Amino acid sequence: MRVFKFGGASVKDADAVKNVVNVLQEVGYNDTLVVISAMGKTTNAMEKVVESYFNDKDEVNASIQEVIDYHNGILSDLFQNPGHPVYAKVKVLFEEVKGFLAWNKSPKYAFVYDQVVCYGELLSTTIVSDYLNEIGIANEWLDVRTLIKTDNSNRDAQVNWERTQQEVVAKVDVSKLNITQGFLGSDDNNFTTTLGREGSDYSAAILAYCLNAESVTIWKDVPGVLNADPRNFENARLLDKISYREAIELAFYGASVIHPKTLQPLQRKEIPLKVKSFVNPKDKGTTVGKGNGIEPKVPCFIVKKNQVLLKLSSLDFSFIVEDNISEIFKLFHDHRLKVDLIQNSAISFSVCLDNKFRGLPPLLDELKRKFKVVCHEDVSLYTIRHFNDDSVKSLQNGKSVLVEQRGKETVQLVVK
Repeated sequence: MRVFKFGGASVKDADAVKNVVNVLQEVGYNDTLVVISAMGKTTNAMEKVVESYFNDKDEVNASIQEVIDYHNGILSDLFQNPGHPVYAKVKVLFEEVKGFLAWNKSPKYAFVYDQVVCYGELLSTTIVSDYLNEIGIANEWLDVRTLIKTDNSNRDAQVNWERTQQEVVAKVDVSKLNITQGFLGSDDNNFTTTLGREGSDYSAAILAYCLNAESVTIWKDVPGVLNADPRNFENARLLDKISYREAIELAFYGASVIHPKTLQPLQRKEIPLKVKSFVNPKDKGTTVGKGNGIEPKVPCFIVKKNQVLLKLSSLDFSFIVEDNISEIFKLFHDHRLKVDLIQNSAISFSVCLDNKFRGLPPLLDELKRKFKVVCHEDVSLYTIRHFNDDSVKSLQNGKSVLVEQRGKETVQLVVK
């Protein structure tokens, strides 16, 4: 069994969907499970629906209509017959979204988010599955929420591996081409959960682990894993091979091609991960597997934008020691802020945080009761793996460096 994952860019319009067909025809699709993300920027559009629901209910229907119009445009380009059953299936999915928003009583943003945003993946897989059947590529559509079982931590759910293994083995016919969703799971009450943004890669790894797959291939609009994101850095180079350990390091620091949690289940069963181009599917791409380091060995650049740098110091010039640090980290955990960098001295403590769950304002209120707090919002965290002097200098040019931290293999800079 092979597992393929296609992201939003690979199914953003009718031509892109047809290109997915070309990829499958070029590389084969027997004994394959295909994981598909929401089409194009649909996740962002569904997030806008959730925002409207909480902040401007008059805009909810208009926000949903944008998503309907976008998908109807793709449908009309793919299916010449307006009476094709796929139109009814898509209409039912949108009615489910509207129905949920009408009867929902939960005030919890994260819960509502998961119940609404999930429809991006349900729509994309329904359309692609029906199109494949229409052109003669028989496939089975699977609701991944019946396969990947999780706890009820909305927007960042933790996988129940034992139950997931049981469901996957029972429900996936490995002799067929299977189409399913990324990013999604469900809790014990069968409410939808999500695995975190960009969690479709992780979904592919979970399913590959449970199926003892021979490989996972992530199809991207880039030739493979590059040593830098070409949208942020010039002269990016293709990495031919990366060890699991090195890939986990790169993912931990925020490399955007590979989701941070994707690699652990693959490494446990030594399932190779391939990152290849859906534009040139026969090109070799990048293979992540057993081995040492990276080939070729060049500096790797990673940037995380829209970060928060906090500098904490004691009000009475006393040392910041274990008790203080333990209390600080508990607050980070309670307010769901992810720590990306730490630097401390005797009386101060600096930390770079990801505020994706919007926990910063209440966190600051609590910290200011016990510490002097300096907060820099909208900073960028740059990481260079396998750095050299030239690579560090290239980042420092014209930027204000707020924090610099160096290790044997890695340098990190927080800049404004």
